[in-house]
Amino acid sequence: MPSFPLKVTRLAFAQLEKVSPVLAGRLAFELFCRTPSRRAKGAKARQVFMLGRDRLRRATTVRLALSRGMAAAYLLPAERPAEMRHRILVVHGWGSRAEYLTDLAFGLHETGAEVVVLDLPGHGASSGRRLDLKIAAEAIVATERHFGHFDGVVGHSFGGAAVMMAAGRVFADLQPLKAARIALIGSPSSMGEVFNGFASMVGLGRASVGAMRNRAMDLVGAQVEDLDGVTVARRIDRPLLVVHAEDDKEVNVGHAQRYIGVSPHVRHLWANGHGHRRIVSAPEVIAAVASFLSGADALGQSGDRLVS
Repeated sequence: MPSFPLKVTRLAFAQLEKVSPVLAGRLAFELFCRTPSRRAKGAKARQVFMLGRDRLRRATTVRLALSRGMAAAYLLPAERPAEMRHRILVVHGWGSRAEYLTDLAFGLHETGAEVVVLDLPGHGASSGRRLDLKIAAEAIVATERHFGHFDGVVGHSFGGAAVMMAAGRVFADLQPLKAARIALIGSPSSMGEVFNGFASMVGLGRASVGAMRNRAMDLVGAQVEDLDGVTVARRIDRPLLVVHAEDDKEVNVGHAQRYIGVSPHVRHLWANGHGHRRIVSAPEVIAAVASFLSGADALGQSGDRLVS
């Protein structure tokens, strides 16, 4: 049953559509891009956040200037000599922040890698209350420009989709992310499907959906259908690890299955039982991601299964 706020939202859009589908579509896109509150929700989330905050005190914080506002990044330097180290970027998902990915970040750091954890705009210590894939891609590219070439990048959820867009030359005015290896954890592959799901959730009619798509094109500079990770994977053809739980209730497993057979460079890991959020803290997932980003391709194309 829809929540009361969602019922109110659907009613408001239904009334606005009668007056102006264009205005309804534009407003829907702004709502789609509005980032949630940064406060931890619930006692468990607060506990994880506090632990992550304490861990990140060991990191060096860097503030990166963007075309609008800034993005915060946290550097965990490697102790190995420069010629022996790997540099890895970690990117969180929608409504998350660096503190929630410290299990993953420090697990990668313990392998000897230099690790950078990025707060996307509208999240964590970064500025703003708005985020779309182009803004996220700009922040990712700015991070690589500042720290230098990344040997590997891992993105969770929306962060994984943003990493693919940053790597895939989707936005003509952005330099592409050059990272040699990419790992996606619980990430959507078709933003068109996500887009349509949101439009359906808030009850937009056909004309308003069209206006919402046009607004996205105006602001992002790409058709919604072009924001597709599978298309990018074919184009860049780099080693790619797709990690997903078949019980993920936030990002349907079909998003991961779309990558099967795309390229001999694509590997799958089915981390069943870990859902959408616990998956980034699962030791076996962290170990597999670390191994992949270091250059080991032990997984088959159809994938291995981890069952908790």
